[in-house]
Amino acid sequence: MIGRQVQTQALDRPAPARIPRHVAIIMDGNGRWALRRGLPRLAGHRAGTENIRRVIECFARHGVKYLTLYAFSTENWSRPEDEVRGLMEILKEVLDREVENLHRQGARLLHIGNLEVLSPDLQEAVRHAVELTKDNDRITVAVAFNYGGRAEIIAAVRRMIADRVRPEEVTEELFASYLQTAGLPDPDLIIRTAGEQRLSNFLIWQAAYAEYYFTPVLWPDFDEAEIARALEAYAGRERRFGGLAPR
Repeated sequence: MIGRQVQTQALDRPAPARIPRHVAIIMDGNGRWALRRGLPRLAGHRAGTENIRRVIECFARHGVKYLTLYAFSTENWSRPEDEVRGLMEILKEVLDREVENLHRQGARLLHIGNLEVLSPDLQEAVRHAVELTKDNDRITVAVAFNYGGRAEIIAAVRRMIADRVRPEEVTEELFASYLQTAGLPDPDLIIRTAGEQRLSNFLIWQAAYAEYYFTPVLWPDFDEAEIARALEAYAGRERRFGGLAPR
C-alpha cells in the first residue's frame, strides 16, 4: 500500500453505534502527490485510483454502508485537455479492471452526475457496472463523475417544473426525491484530503448537517490508519442538527 504502513488494529476503533452510515470523500491531492515525486500528474491520478479499491474495502470492514467518491467535477473540464483525456481513459481502465472484484466483494456501484457528455464506451462501462452490482448490499459506492452540486439542483428544479409540481407541494422530501442521490441517505461525514477546507460544489444540498474531517494527507496516501482517525474523530462529535444537546 502506498503511504504509511500502520496496523489499524493498533488504533482504537469507534463503537459500531458511532460509525457513520454514509461517508462522502473529496479525493484531492493526486497531482501534488505526483509532482512531489517528479512524476506527471496523470501518474498521481493512477495512484489515486489504485487507492480506491483499498478504501472501499476498509470502510466496508468498518461497517459503513454508503460511500460517495467525488472523482470528477463539472468544473474539472477546464483542466488541460491531455489531463482530462487521461482521466477518462483511467476511469475506463479502472471500471474494466475492478468491477468484477468489487462485485465479488458485495459492493453496489452507482453513478451520480451527467453521463451524456462522456464517450459512448465510457457510458456503457458505467452502465454495465451499475447493472452488474445492482443487487449487492454490503456497501453502496456512488461515484460522482462529471458531477456538480449546483447543476444537480438546477436539474432537479427543471424536472419539478416539467412535472408541473405546484409550489404548495414542494417539501424538502419531495425536492430530495428529484436529486441524483434520491434513495441514498444524506452523508454523515465528509472527508477532504490534501489540506483544502472547502466543499467545491459537492453534495451542497445533502451535506447540510454533515460533519467534516479535513486531513493534509494526499489522496493516494489516504490509508487504513487515516480512515481510522477520521472515524474516531467523527465518533467524538455531537450531532445536534440545529437543536440543543440534552441536559
